[in-house]
Amino acid sequence: MIVPARRALSDDERIDWLRLSHTANVGPITFASLIQRYGSAGAALAELPRLAEKAGRARAPSPPAIAEMKQEADRVARMGARHIAACEPDYPVALAAIEDAPPVITAGRDLSIFKRPSVAIVGARNASLNGRRIAAKLAKDLGDAGVVIVSGLARGIDTEAHKAAIEAGTIAVVAGGIDVVYPLENAALQKAIFERGCVVSETRLGVEPQARHFPRRNRIISGIAPGVIVVEAAKHSGSLITARMALEQGREVFAVPGSPLDPRSAGANGLIRDGAALTESAEDVLRVLNSEMARRRVAASPAAEPAMPAPGADAEVEDARKLVLEALSPTPVAVDELVRDCQVSLPVVMTILLELELAGRLERQPGQRVSLVS
Repeated sequence: MIVPARRALSDDERIDWLRLSHTANVGPITFASLIQRYGSAGAALAELPRLAEKAGRARAPSPPAIAEMKQEADRVARMGARHIAACEPDYPVALAAIEDAPPVITAGRDLSIFKRPSVAIVGARNASLNGRRIAAKLAKDLGDAGVVIVSGLARGIDTEAHKAAIEAGTIAVVAGGIDVVYPLENAALQKAIFERGCVVSETRLGVEPQARHFPRRNRIISGIAPGVIVVEAAKHSGSLITARMALEQGREVFAVPGSPLDPRSAGANGLIRDGAALTESAEDVLRVLNSEMARRRVAASPAAEPAMPAPGADAEVEDARKLVLEALSPTPVAVDELVRDCQVSLPVVMTILLELELAGRLERQPGQRVSLVS
C-alpha cells in the first residue's frame, strides 16, 4: 500500500480511516488510491457518491456511522488494544509495503514487538507428532536468537509454534475479531499471547471467522515477516497459499522436508523442488534472513518508495471509459494489458477501475489483475 509519510493520526482522522476501510467495495488497493487522490480519508468519503455514480451506480457505498466507529474504537481501547492506520509509526513496516496491506489493523497488546526481527511458521492443522516437534524446536531456537514468531493460531503447527515462542515473543494473526476465540481449544493460548505478545486482525470486533477471511489473514502473516517457514502442508492447503503470497510479496520461503509417503509433506517438498530453502534447523533460517534483513535495511529509504500515479483528467476518463469497459470481462486481466490494449494512460485506467470497484462492478485479483463482476 502506498500511503502518506508516516505520522500519528488524530482521533478524528483515525475514525475516518476506519469508516473508509470498512465501506463496502473499498478494498486495500482502492483505499490507497483514494487517499492518494484526495489527500485524506475524510475527503475520500465525501467523494464516494460522485465516483460510484460515474460507474453507473445510483447509490454510493454507505460507510459505517461515525458513532458506530467511535464505539468500536472505545471497545478496542478498553481491551488494551489499538487501531493502527497504515500511515502510523506503530504499523508494521514490512506489512505496510505490500500491495494490499490492510488500511487499518487492530492490534494488542505489545506493539513494540513489530520493531523486532520476525519469521512466520505455518503448516498443517492435522500435523504429525514429528511435524509438531519440529515446529516447536524451530520456534524455540529462533526465539532464543531474538526472532519473533508470527503464525495464525490455527490447530497443529501454528499452535505448537506459538506455544514454543511465547516466552521470547510471538504474534498471532487471527481471521476474526481479536476478541473472538478460534479455535475454541486455543482460548488460553490466545489470552496468553494477548497478554505477553500481540494479537492482530483487520476484522472488526465480534466478527466470527469465515472461510473467505483466512486467505486474507494469510497475506498478513507473510506480510509482517520477511520469511515464512512451512512445516508439513498438503497440496492446495492454506499454508501453501501463505507461501505463494510470501513469494508474491518478495519474502523468503523456507520448507521442512518430509516423507514422500506422507501427503502432509507433499506441499513442503514441492516448495523445495521449486526453490524454497530446505530447512532443518534455525541456523538454516538465520543464515538467509540475516543477509536478507541487511539488504532490506539498505533498500528501505524514503526515496525508494514508489509513487501512485496521479488521477486522470475528467475529460480523458470520459473518453476512455467505454474502451476500458469493453476490454474487461469476468476473466481476470492484468492492468498493464488494459493500458496497452486501450492505448490510454495508466492514471486514466486506474481512475476508471477505482470508479468501477466502488460501484461493485469490479474485483481485484492477485498479481495486479482485475475482472468484471459477472
